[in-house]
Amino acid sequence: MFTPQWIWQQEDWPNFTWQEDIVQPLLRHTRLKQGILLGTCHYLSQVDHSTLKLETLSLNIIASSAIEDESLNVQLLRSSLARRLNIVEDRHDSKSKRSEGLVEIMLDAVTNLEHPLTRERLFQWHQWIFIEQDRWAGKIRIGELRVEGMEVVSGLADKPIIHFQAPDSDILDAELDQFIEWFNRSQEDNLLDPLLRAAITHLWFVTLHSFDDGNGRITRALTDLALAQAEPQSIRFYAMPAAIFEQRKDYYRILEQSQRGKLDITDWVVWFLQTLDQAIQRTLDRIQTSLIKAQFWQRLNVLSLSQEQLKVLNLMLEEEQNEMSTSQYQTLTNVSKATAKRHLADLLEKGCIKKLEGEGRNTRYQIAFG
Repeated sequence: MFTPQWIWQQEDWPNFTWQEDIVQPLLRHTRLKQGILLGTCHYLSQVDHSTLKLETLSLNIIASSAIEDESLNVQLLRSSLARRLNIVEDRHDSKSKRSEGLVEIMLDAVTNLEHPLTRERLFQWHQWIFIEQDRWAGKIRIGELRVEGMEVVSGLADKPIIHFQAPDSDILDAELDQFIEWFNRSQEDNLLDPLLRAAITHLWFVTLHSFDDGNGRITRALTDLALAQAEPQSIRFYAMPAAIFEQRKDYYRILEQSQRGKLDITDWVVWFLQTLDQAIQRTLDRIQTSLIKAQFWQRLNVLSLSQEQLKVLNLMLEEEQNEMSTSQYQTLTNVSKATAKRHLADLLEKGCIKKLEGEGRNTRYQIAFG
């Protein structure tokens, strides 16, 4: 009698199940967090709104590549993204085909929400990932499905540890068609929570491992697409791949556990929703910090401050200089020790900074947000 080793070998694959009493409270909590994020974004200025969108999408792309141990030219990537979003930044004339390709994938995933998922769309994403390589990059078929078996292994060559084995290549065509049909149909399924749909999308597609390489990045792009379809007004402001990257060891652990398990994917869904919650909270924290800084500068507008004082406060606000001493003030502003003391005393009196513990040379100051 055949004993399934992998989830895709289960008799009822891919009819996933989960424990509602565990999943539903997490879904409600994450939905509430999404709503808080959407409401908080209304308090941002147009400039802050655009900056947050640019930073989040950049972080999405960078983190997704970092999970695969690949580094990107951040400056070129940010420049490509800003150009496509019509956001004015410092001009960089140089371009990178790789950056342009990764930006194309991200923008297609989070903006073309009504376009159906097709093989051609997935193949185009795959081509954009390997845009700087020839059509045949070694054994990698670019823009085509794999034609050989796929295993995720580690350890020594003579004693490999098999973490996962993907579906056989001779059934991959039918498996991919089934996934695509479900993905398009499930968008209109009112009985399936959109966040749960995103969790299923991620596990299902990464299990298929449809390509010779690039499966993780395309899986995360598909997850972004599913999340964007779930909440089109706020998805661009949190970066799920960044949260996955921070917990990548745990990510691979729960992924391997789920792919070896049965069709009850409760543990995977719980991990996914908790990670999504962390991604949203990170953005909320960033927005809160931006709002606090904006209020701080509004308060400073009614005060009479020197250029040196404004320079130092700006450095402290941007956390380039979290704490400040008299000697540091001197170095940064090129003023005398007496002037530095007078400036800091003035900032202290006006409530712009607060004095930390310590006396004499050990006296240090921090921003006082009030």
